[in-house]
Amino acid sequence: MAVRMKDIAQDLGLSVVTISKVLRNHPDIAEETRERVMKRVSELDYQPNLLARSLVTGRSYLIGLVVPSLLHPFFAEIAKAISAAVGAQGYSILLSSSEEDPALESREIQQLTARRLDALVIATTGADRSIFERLANHRVPFVLIDREIAGLAANFVGIDDEAAGRLATEHLIQLGRRRIAHIRGRENSTGVHRFEGYRKALDKAGLKFREDMVIPRSNVDVDSTRMGAEAMRLLLEHKPLPDALFAYNDPLAIGAMNAIFEAGLRIPQDIAVIGCGNLHYDALLRVPLSSIDQRSTQIGERTAEVLLRMIGSRKEQQPINVILEPTLVVRDSTSGP
Repeated sequence: MAVRMKDIAQDLGLSVVTISKVLRNHPDIAEETRERVMKRVSELDYQPNLLARSLVTGRSYLIGLVVPSLLHPFFAEIAKAISAAVGAQGYSILLSSSEEDPALESREIQQLTARRLDALVIATTGADRSIFERLANHRVPFVLIDREIAGLAANFVGIDDEAAGRLATEHLIQLGRRRIAHIRGRENSTGVHRFEGYRKALDKAGLKFREDMVIPRSNVDVDSTRMGAEAMRLLLEHKPLPDALFAYNDPLAIGAMNAIFEAGLRIPQDIAVIGCGNLHYDALLRVPLSSIDQRSTQIGERTAEVLLRMIGSRKEQQPINVILEPTLVVRDSTSGP
């Protein structure tokens, strides 16, 4: 027969409540008691009955995470940080990918909601408020990460994307670059605000904004490297050539760098390149990429804090808005020899 929590309690002469607190890593348990319980748990190979726990607590101890791509390192780092933080409190993460398809995202959210999860974390690929308003109406706790929805009062954790665009472009301007191109993201909050930061930096420096130096991409998280290369090839048709590029994210920037090298040009001597994300590709790249650090680990940690606060509260709370400041990370793609 399966070992029960009651069996461990009887073996050790402790209450079931004490055993439960140890397994949930509750802070008000003496270290000696915790060690005794965990030793016995290991000896008996005890496995908690999650279904029974759910029936007692009314919680599934599952959190859904919906992102545009499970392969994108930015979202992988966020997922890792969230999982570590909530896992310490007994929660598990169910991962789902929208593949940058709003219709697929809507279906994935509906399927996860049907599982009666305790909360959802969503990096939305669309701009439709209705599905999130429906979640709110059904009192499903959720946190938006990385992308906001205009006019929607919701928990959000991300960076100041306009500052990210401004930092990247100002760095290129300070290097003396004057023909600065931009590979733009989707028409969501991140794509729009990074573009706004780019434009404002040009305006502040007295540089003329040229619409033909901005190439929008509809796919920026799926097949990004190819998209970046295609966009850069269009920019390389300009005369004179751009002397710098700010890409919406690092995978687009890497694709752009491949196209620059294919054209026989040098980085940064001919074209300086900066991305956004700081996804630590440097060891794999011919020229290490300068980038804007999006604080992916901190986004995951702060998201977990918001999640656990929501789940643990019995009262409806006002939405929490967490905006982290991005930072510039300079590498050889803008400051090399």
